[in-house]
Amino acid sequence: MSTTEVLIAGFGGQGILFAGKFLAYAALLQGRNVSWLPSYGPEMRGGTANCSIILSDVQVGSPIVSKPDILIAMNLPSLDKYEKEAKPGASIFVDSSLISRKVERDDVNVYYIPATQMSTDNGLETLANMILLGAVIDKTGVIPEDMIRPALEKVVSARHAWLLEKNIEAMNLGKNYKE
Repeated sequence: MSTTEVLIAGFGGQGILFAGKFLAYAALLQGRNVSWLPSYGPEMRGGTANCSIILSDVQVGSPIVSKPDILIAMNLPSLDKYEKEAKPGASIFVDSSLISRKVERDDVNVYYIPATQMSTDNGLETLANMILLGAVIDKTGVIPEDMIRPALEKVVSARHAWLLEKNIEAMNLGKNYKE
């Protein structure tokens, strides 16, 4: 039996909820049990946002992620708030374009990925979230790679269908990034 708790945190406009929804759909397509719990401030863009996702082979009893196995921090306030909450042995992914400090713990696996800078450099503005997810999938195996396209086809709206390949491109950048 396997359960993985994921917490994605940043500010509004960074695609936090979209990234969480993507992971949830990928797990659903595998036939796993899922919980997706978005949380955001009233400001929408620029306010705080986080998303708790639980992917499990057994029924999920509570949607609350208090000790994540995977933490994705897309801004400094999120790293400051949630770093201490990650389980020992957890994987922490840091957008090092926006967060200059290092993770202070030595009992976790840490990956520094300049996702925002990479998205700008590659003409993929607004897709730093997907660059980080590409790295997460590569480093943790939280979902199988063959679930990426089918899950994206579920969460990328018809109105934004042209972004499907851009999302895949962004995820590949994250997957292939070497520190």
